[in-house]
Amino acid sequence: MIVRKRLTLVAAAALACAGLVGTAPASAGSPAEAPAAQPGVTVLATGLNGPRQVSGTSKYLYVAESDAAQVSRVSKASGAVKLQVSGAALAQGVVRTNDRFYIASGEQAPDDARAVNGSSEILVAKTGRRPSTFADLLAYELKHNPDNQTQFGEDGNPLDALSNPYFVVRSQVRGGFLLAADAGGNDVLAISRSGKVSTFFVPPSVTTGPCAGAEQNSDAGPSCDAVPTGLAWGPDGNLYVSAATGLAPGEGRVYVVNKNGRLVRTWTGFDGPTGVAVGADGAVYVSELLEGLPGEPGAAAGSVVPSARAAEAAAAEPAFDPATVGRVVKVAPNGDRTFAQVTMPAGLLYADGTLYASAWAVAGEFGIADAGQVVKVDASAFSK
Repeated sequence: MIVRKRLTLVAAAALACAGLVGTAPASAGSPAEAPAAQPGVTVLATGLNGPRQVSGTSKYLYVAESDAAQVSRVSKASGAVKLQVSGAALAQGVVRTNDRFYIASGEQAPDDARAVNGSSEILVAKTGRRPSTFADLLAYELKHNPDNQTQFGEDGNPLDALSNPYFVVRSQVRGGFLLAADAGGNDVLAISRSGKVSTFFVPPSVTTGPCAGAEQNSDAGPSCDAVPTGLAWGPDGNLYVSAATGLAPGEGRVYVVNKNGRLVRTWTGFDGPTGVAVGADGAVYVSELLEGLPGEPGAAAGSVVPSARAAEAAAAEPAFDPATVGRVVKVAPNGDRTFAQVTMPAGLLYADGTLYASAWAVAGEFGIADAGQVVKVDASAFSK
């Protein structure tokens, strides 16, 4: 947990594998400050506040706006944005089932001074209604501790993030309802229709590369926690789980898990992935939120340096352009990798032959307010 500390991915917090990103206050920027998308990337919706997960139906996309504590609907046809749910603090993930929204409310970074404390819960709400608790993931973590790591120090304070739900999808397991990626609990949790929580998958600690010497508060020895972030069902019937792995360069993972919660394959070599999607042909798409950020977005080994410092340092460089931060990686069925320049992408969704991504997801960290986007990423956007 030490290297995971706080993957809040909250508003002014870029990533938080230990606060994956800090909490630099956003300045009075405007959507116009976010440059146009790269070739092959089409902007569908603009003016969003910290967009994270993107989910959808045949006509609409639903976006969790972490910085605005709300869920918005985006028309696939026109890009029109309409508020659906407000008052969902640190909304990081969302899925709509029938007439209800299920929202992952994250954990606030310890150095975030804003009064927007997340609840480490899955919330439920109808359109226009205030959200209420559906499943308490923090309570489950405190009672069951699926990754079996030491939770509190001798002073009684948490050694690390305890529960930070980041992504939620409908379960395809027989009799299941929801699955949630808990970046703080370091697990994927199953949630029944009644709100009962159980453990579905606990990714292994990573001991390669810079993680081999990383401080850890468990029996695993020096290692990085996986830090699960994104979830997607593939056409093969397996669940794909992106894992930021403490932002250690090149140590991000995508775990392929069957419906029994057993690991069947692991894709390696990513930089702090925060989302995953799978195409109809089996191609795997992975968002790397902070790829290309000058310096270290987090600690490669040991405790993580709050990314606010990294953002400040990057912004101080005369040639720094925040539009160059982030990318989406495509892993073809044969393993070949190509890349698309998408600025600060967080959530991914592959639906009806189209790849959607939330973009400029942490623009507030760089002083650019209301710059969040939902974009469509065409096959032509990917190159070596």
